[in-house]
Amino acid sequence: MMAAAAAPTVAVNGGVNYASQAYLLSKAVKETRVLLADLCRQFYNLGWVSGTGGSITIKVHDDSIPKVNQVILMSPSGVQKERMEAEDMYVLAANGSILSSPSPKPYPHKPPKCSDCAPLFLKAYDMREAGAVIHSHGIESCLVTMINPLSNEFRITHMEMIKGIKGHGYYDELVVPIIENTAYENELTDSLAKAIEAYPKTTAVLVRNHGIYVWGDSWISAKTQAECYHYLFDAAIKLHQLGLDWSTPNHGPIKNVKGILGTRGNMHSSVKVGMTDSKYEEPSPRCIVLDIEGTTTPISFVADVLFPYARHNVGRHLSATYETAETQDDIKLLRSQVEDDLVQGVDGAVPIPPNDEGKEEVIAALVANVEAMITADRKITALKQLQGHIWRTGFENNELEGVVFDDVPEALEKWHALGIKVYIYSSGSRLAQRLIFSKTDYGDLRKYLSGFFDTAVGNKKETRSYVEIYESLGVDKPSEILFVTDVLQEAVAAKGAGLEVTISIRKGNAPLPENHGFKTINSFSEI
Repeated sequence: MMAAAAAPTVAVNGGVNYASQAYLLSKAVKETRVLLADLCRQFYNLGWVSGTGGSITIKVHDDSIPKVNQVILMSPSGVQKERMEAEDMYVLAANGSILSSPSPKPYPHKPPKCSDCAPLFLKAYDMREAGAVIHSHGIESCLVTMINPLSNEFRITHMEMIKGIKGHGYYDELVVPIIENTAYENELTDSLAKAIEAYPKTTAVLVRNHGIYVWGDSWISAKTQAECYHYLFDAAIKLHQLGLDWSTPNHGPIKNVKGILGTRGNMHSSVKVGMTDSKYEEPSPRCIVLDIEGTTTPISFVADVLFPYARHNVGRHLSATYETAETQDDIKLLRSQVEDDLVQGVDGAVPIPPNDEGKEEVIAALVANVEAMITADRKITALKQLQGHIWRTGFENNELEGVVFDDVPEALEKWHALGIKVYIYSSGSRLAQRLIFSKTDYGDLRKYLSGFFDTAVGNKKETRSYVEIYESLGVDKPSEILFVTDVLQEAVAAKGAGLEVTISIRKGNAPLPENHGFKTINSFSEI
């Protein structure tokens, strides 16, 4: 059993002090205990506090006690809310210290524990001078945060129940901030406080995939608003199911995700989810396959940074790693490629002496061939594999850092949140692809990527390569894959395999011929 804290001193009538242990047994406290237990039962029946989740807290109202010294009653954590009784409540001082704890109950009841929400409740009391706070796990409050996982706000207007929210009328836009959930409830305290500060008009904060905190200047105000919020969330979900946009005055058809939850925050999605002009919009892709150079990453980064780094460091890399199995495998691939090049009469190809003629002679010949291959920008596995290993050293030594266009990280995050799998298909090795996305100004972006394809599946300008990708991704039809590239020949090859194709127009990319027939974008935000 948790021992009750020493009786606090409460100021009354302008300075007369008295020990408040008797006050904890007063009529006002007893009635609030009973009220709290009754509300828990009601909220259980509404689905707000099922499974022991959720919590309620009320500040005891007593005109004889200054507001700053009035005690706070709070439901415990991890108990069956519908079976709670008045004596099960915790009593806290305004600063959060426990004044009275409930007695433990026999098995199978758990030992009493103050609500994990306590720090969050105290923020609402302190920052909003609340008289009561309700934390609900109602399913409506969870689902409404999931419709657009990137939105940091819920917005709705022109609904009668908005009038039940303090400071709002029918024509007003109700805005409720959304904060991200954490593994432990008390870890939400800082983000809740920031949301309260950022939205001075709000009387609630949504927690994504979790629930909502609602406060009012009394338990009646908090309860009324909580009921209105849940009604509005339920209405929004049903309107969304009907293809209607609740955030606009006329609640017309949803045109895109941006219209669903408002336009603030990091909302830039144009994924179609409803109808426009009585016609269904094109469905969003199940998978997106991205080229790198000229699509996610400036051509200049590849041409002016990566290629020169590989060219300047190939000799050093081969010398330092010559005896390793990895480099010996690289040399074996290069020997085979050079032998073919010599037969074909490829410019720049020079014979590579056998290993027994000496390490330095072998490396010199390898360097000459690699430099010629890089200069010709050849898309061959032998070169790409070696380049990947050289670049890996550069990234590990902080001599290289991946570069992506500014719109790329946000788009990757958005697609990931929407459940769209994103893959990379580049002529660079899969190792090189991972390196570029693993260490960028925006951090490690690999968490948003589901896989990598390189020339092992085939040449990027051949239709068969895209058939291989389609058959490996597990979609029902190739049109469920969107391929984005800056190269027209690649676009044609992918279209031939049945993929949807968009061409990326970026600064530094080669111009396209007129009437090429493909959709183009200047930013991933347009996808």
